[in-house]
Amino acid sequence: MNTTVLDRPKGNLKPLNITEIDPFIDLKAEIDRLRKERNAVILAHYYQEGEIQDIADFVGDSLDLSRKAAATDADVIVFCGVRFMAETAKILSPDKTVILPDMKAGCSLEDSCPPDLFRKFREEHPDHVSLTYINCSAEVKALSDIIVTSSNAEYIVDQIPRDKPILFAPDRFLGGYLAKKTGRDMLLWQGSCIVHEQFSERELVKLMGTHPGAPVIAHPECPGHILQHADHVGSTSSILNYVLTSDADTFIVVTEPHIIHQMQKTAPDKTFIGAPNDDGNCNCNNCPFMALNTMEKLYLCMANMTPQIEVPEDIRVKALRSVQRMMDMSPPVQPAKNV
Repeated sequence: MNTTVLDRPKGNLKPLNITEIDPFIDLKAEIDRLRKERNAVILAHYYQEGEIQDIADFVGDSLDLSRKAAATDADVIVFCGVRFMAETAKILSPDKTVILPDMKAGCSLEDSCPPDLFRKFREEHPDHVSLTYINCSAEVKALSDIIVTSSNAEYIVDQIPRDKPILFAPDRFLGGYLAKKTGRDMLLWQGSCIVHEQFSERELVKLMGTHPGAPVIAHPECPGHILQHADHVGSTSSILNYVLTSDADTFIVVTEPHIIHQMQKTAPDKTFIGAPNDDGNCNCNNCPFMALNTMEKLYLCMANMTPQIEVPEDIRVKALRSVQRMMDMSPPVQPAKNV
């Protein structure tokens, strides 16, 4: 039986209806005050700006954050990430209030896979099992058999019978990487991440020449011509673990550059160089959706208790089923980083 709001500590959830921020306000102090008053937990993805990461209760990958929040007695989950991440938190914690600093913080992978087209895709291939990357809407999760993350996808693919055909959506690059790693023939949805597809192989090779011996660490959302140069390919958590265990002192980082903030905090004696795109300017590889969340918007969403994430119950239950199948098939996961 689900726990009700009345069974948990009661935070003050009354909106303050603030429209303008006093320029002299101490944002960190006010966010801390609201965190206590609201009985809230603040989550930040590794791709958020450093100031937001530093004020969060937990920093990590999207699924680990949602699971960590579900295990707390918080009344409010403040998800500093993108919309599908906050939806996942709501799927796992339906009795908690979930708010997002900016509802426009979407995801190009989610946008590339509209539910109506995905439904048709599934209907055209009824004999296939649908493995869907977590970077998708709640509606698409509800239409999927099993959700995967970049950290557990290979492990889950290996559990699918070899004679069972697989649909993989929405990231064609992650799907292609998995197909190569596992030797499986997959039918791929043609979506991609606008951040990871922009990295330039030419500029990366130049950077490798300038820093000989520096390991290249990359996220599997990158195209194959980028991944072929990588010394380590893995999820954000995997990349961070690699940095901590490697003897190298300099790394070339091929993913959204805000993860370097955590790398510098956990390994301050090492050097991290963000990989560039075609014009050699790695700042262009910042995720524009993640950048919509700011300290000011974080304060306002906590003060006004909006925008809130709502998932229709019929969709939530179906989506939870595919997420739960993932959890049942996953290896033990490392907890989100407590900061």
